[in-house]
Amino acid sequence: MKTFRQHSLLIVSATVLVIFTAVAIFAPFIAPNDPYYVDLTQKLQPSSKGYPLGTDHLGRCQLSRLLFGARTSLSTACIVMSITFCISVPIGIFAGYMGGIIDTWFIRICDMLMAFPSFLLSLAFVGMLGPSYGHLILAMVCVQWVFYARFIRGMVLSVKERSFVMVARICGTSPFKIAIKHIVPTILSSVIVLLFMDIGGVILSISGLSFLGLGVQPPNAELGMMINDSKPYFRSHPMQMMYPGLIIFFVVISFNVFGESLRQWLQVERRL
Repeated sequence: MKTFRQHSLLIVSATVLVIFTAVAIFAPFIAPNDPYYVDLTQKLQPSSKGYPLGTDHLGRCQLSRLLFGARTSLSTACIVMSITFCISVPIGIFAGYMGGIIDTWFIRICDMLMAFPSFLLSLAFVGMLGPSYGHLILAMVCVQWVFYARFIRGMVLSVKERSFVMVARICGTSPFKIAIKHIVPTILSSVIVLLFMDIGGVILSISGLSFLGLGVQPPNAELGMMINDSKPYFRSHPMQMMYPGLIIFFVVISFNVFGESLRQWLQVERRL
């Protein structure tokens, strides 16, 4: 029964993520209107044939902006996680494999950065650099890489003591080849699962910074920014805020459930 429930959660969350990803990718082709076209004569209109979810305070199509907002949030999160992966993997492997003073200083830097909440650090970085899309990505990467690099370093400390790594070292294999041929394949699946588990949190942070006006800037559509724009109209038009909020909620939950289900499935496979 427990296995069935886990597989059901994995299938449901994967379905939600596939739909969300497809919508984000094909947003320019399925959006019914131009998400950036302003028509003040049509502001805050209810649902209609021309505007399936109505319009916002500037007369822009709400459905079109939701589609493009999902596209912006997902693409930004993928960029952040890709850069973080490329930075944290070599640093974590290098620190864990080399050990000594390098590992000691690495741990000190990680402890210093991890002493503060990640969102607070992102907020501070963007506040110092100024609000822009590029600064948002830079701030998120500067915060995220520490957690992954330390996680990878811990795995490397365990893997490098295994027999196949010891044999390769005795045979005179260079540290670079050991890392590429033995360490990376061993830790890769765990790192990918962790990435999936954290994409939801990254989307939430991106939306939070955009909500505060420090992330994605107008006129670009972004889910957190759409929530901020709809605040003055919440009493009279609550769905203006509910639509992007519900998308963020279901997507973040789906990423977390998918990542956790995938982690449990991989643990079962390893036992077998």
